[in-house]
Amino acid sequence: MTFISPRRHRPRLLNALLAAGAMMTATATMPGAGHAATAASSSFTPAQRQEIVDIMRNALKTDPTILSDAIAALRNSANAAQQNAARNALDSHRTDLLTPAATDAILGNATGHTTVVEFYDPRCPYCRKVLPDLDRLVKEDKDLRIVEKVIPVLGQSSLIASQALVAAFVQGGQAAYFRMQAAIMNDSVTPTADRMRTLATQSGLNAGMLASDMNGTKVTSILQANMELARAIGLDGTPTFVFNARQIIPGAVSYDDLKKAIAQSR
Repeated sequence: MTFISPRRHRPRLLNALLAAGAMMTATATMPGAGHAATAASSSFTPAQRQEIVDIMRNALKTDPTILSDAIAALRNSANAAQQNAARNALDSHRTDLLTPAATDAILGNATGHTTVVEFYDPRCPYCRKVLPDLDRLVKEDKDLRIVEKVIPVLGQSSLIASQALVAAFVQGGQAAYFRMQAAIMNDSVTPTADRMRTLATQSGLNAGMLASDMNGTKVTSILQANMELARAIGLDGTPTFVFNARQIIPGAVSYDDLKKAIAQSR
């Protein structure tokens, strides 16, 4: 049996490990994958297969970092594929992301040349935490607009709060929306239909009309459109920010990171 020094032949062995993983992944998703895998393994004699196993086992025993390097390489490859998918999704939905819908609430300059789209859930604590930073950004940057798209992803309470927000917009436009948003995002009571009525009254809105509109077709279609766009760009949490349809940043983001991403997207 030929002995291969694991460190001397490490690149070749690492490539072999990666290639084997890629082949297994590819064949697993193809019709007749089991036959393909069987055919590939049958191209080696039993002795050859045993020698390959012995070489790999000995190499991993001698230098276990080979395995961690292989895992890191596969992870990097997966991250790169994810980034490519995100770029393709942004390109495909560029118009949707850069052209606010008539029912979108907008912070800052409605005709600004820099567009940040925020997908948020009114029950998300990180979405609540970032609100002051968004207000600060639009005050400091007169060419910035932040388009807010409400998406209920955290259950029934989120759905009720989201319906109330959109219904407020339907009733009174931007001003009504932001008054209702301030009431909902600062409220510690679990959202219910009755609670939304109370907050609507406190916000100077017609509570009866808002309650009726919450389950109406217009509110439903707006939320559905927001959710479809969120899914299309691969959103997996809130808040998620999209900068000029060029970059996606998910999760809680600091003021400095937001400002940096805005500058990079210009």
